[in-house]
Amino acid sequence: MSSEASHPDRMTARSMDALQARITQCHLCSRLVEWREQVAVEKRASFRDDEYWGRPVPSFGDPNARVLVVGLAPAAHGANRTGRMFTGDRSGDWLYGALHRAGFANQPRATAVDDGLELQDVFVSAAVRCAPPANKPTVQERDACRPWLDEELNLLAQLRVVVVLGSFSYIQALKVLGDRGLDVPKPRPRFGHGVEVDLGALTLIASYPPSQQNTFTGKLTEPMFDGIWQRARALTGRRP
Repeated sequence: MSSEASHPDRMTARSMDALQARITQCHLCSRLVEWREQVAVEKRASFRDDEYWGRPVPSFGDPNARVLVVGLAPAAHGANRTGRMFTGDRSGDWLYGALHRAGFANQPRATAVDDGLELQDVFVSAAVRCAPPANKPTVQERDACRPWLDEELNLLAQLRVVVVLGSFSYIQALKVLGDRGLDVPKPRPRFGHGVEVDLGALTLIASYPPSQQNTFTGKLTEPMFDGIWQRARALTGRRP
């Protein structure tokens, strides 16, 4: 038996790394390709000295995770700049801060790919992998990106909980999971913060996304967001 065959966790990590490398080479959606590259050249003034990533953003986290997070898409001057999901913007501060408080992350902030952030039992992905204009991907772009999420699910063998951030991600995740044979209720339950969908082998939890609009207006508060991760932790049997 090879050394890798005797260490399935190592094999999963290598397979996930290979998948993420393929994702970063995608050029399927011309509108997204044009936008992500334009932003990377023009830059925001406050980041003019940064070298932007400007490509599809790979998912990030523990390849043996029991909790999958599905966001909307990379932010133009966040993950599209740094090259890591939810890194370099306020939404990421909210997400990783909450994951840290729940015991899923070793630190509360995410500023760059080399900042030392590590996730345990959580894997962070997105419905769409490229930054979209006005932060609004089209339905066609969502559908084109769906196979990447499906491939990730093939590798996340320990998965028990899927947390979706926003209605767009909610639709994407339920479509993928339904196509994989899980028992998605019909009609589909209406999206709302804290909504849970029992899929048998998995539980899906819906959350408002930690966008500036939601957090500044109080639509999403820190206790509301913390409750999502406390529930995810409870469903996995993870201790505080």
